[in-house]
Amino acid sequence: MTLAVRYTAPRTLDTAPAENAPPGPGEVEIAPAYVGICGTDLHIFHGDMDARVSRPAVLGHEMSGRIVRVGPDVTGWRPADAVTVMPLRWDDTCPACRAGHQHICQHLDFIGIDSPGALQQRWTVPASTLVRLPETLPLDRAALVEPTAVAVHDVGRARVRAGERVAVVGGGPVGILIALVARNAGADVRVVELSAHRRLLARELGLDVWDPASDDVPERVREWTDGAGADVAFEVSGAAAGVETAVEVLGVRGRLCLVAIHPRPREVNLHRFFWRELTLVGARLYDRSDFESAVCLVADPSLRAERLISKVVPLAEAPSAFEALESGGDVMKILVDCADNTPGATA
Repeated sequence: MTLAVRYTAPRTLDTAPAENAPPGPGEVEIAPAYVGICGTDLHIFHGDMDARVSRPAVLGHEMSGRIVRVGPDVTGWRPADAVTVMPLRWDDTCPACRAGHQHICQHLDFIGIDSPGALQQRWTVPASTLVRLPETLPLDRAALVEPTAVAVHDVGRARVRAGERVAVVGGGPVGILIALVARNAGADVRVVELSAHRRLLARELGLDVWDPASDDVPERVREWTDGAGADVAFEVSGAAAGVETAVEVLGVRGRLCLVAIHPRPREVNLHRFFWRELTLVGARLYDRSDFESAVCLVADPSLRAERLISKVVPLAEAPSAFEALESGGDVMKILVDCADNTPGATA
């Protein structure tokens, strides 16, 4: 018997025993090593997604670990392989899937939201969701592959090209990863972020950052671009003011990529879209090529993705990690160490 962290009610998590049936046909059992807590997990923790999430729910979809057992008919994988999981199951029959957009399947099972996730000491998933990790990649850093895949997908959706000027509004973990991925693609990047702690981290990663509380961001963009405006803006803040800034800084035929989840409708300056022929694109999740690119990026020491990890806590302290993230402050990414330290356990 192993342990799992479960969401049972708004702002309530417990740690409970979990049964570990042998993996079935096409399945593998993983020992999660590290699990990251993201903004979606916090939305669930707050009770904002109770209409979707069945309780008790095991959360977590940003992870790394090793295979423990493989089920019947599984080939190409063996115990001790280092893996992460692309946590998506689609039906392959809906119009989105038939059009080749399986990652936004109209009946998508997002593992860790719609079905049990990785915040447990043993986790059984379809072998089709596995993504191989290099043995040289530390497993704590590998837990950042999933949010990096989000950033890779976002940069791809915005069609960022080398030499373009890119503004990232919101310097949380995904915003910083978008900035790093865009810079890696050859773009000239600026980050807009209110938090002094996040601005400091961004600067340590070599990014230029503006504080919207003290900087006139539209004016700074005009100076930066010789009056042209940014080619691309990413809205990653989730705030009404962030939307306004992201639209305002775009130049003629600029592209606004909406990344943040906005829980309510926002006012948007549609006249600006008309006047400058702007384009708005949504960006949700990722596909396998995004994940594979993310593995390479996270494995590259020059990206310094591990700087996003604020701290690591044991599985038993996962509830306090949610509270720490909720309170804000000097925290970026918290990882939960899911190591099974029970007597006789194997990894």
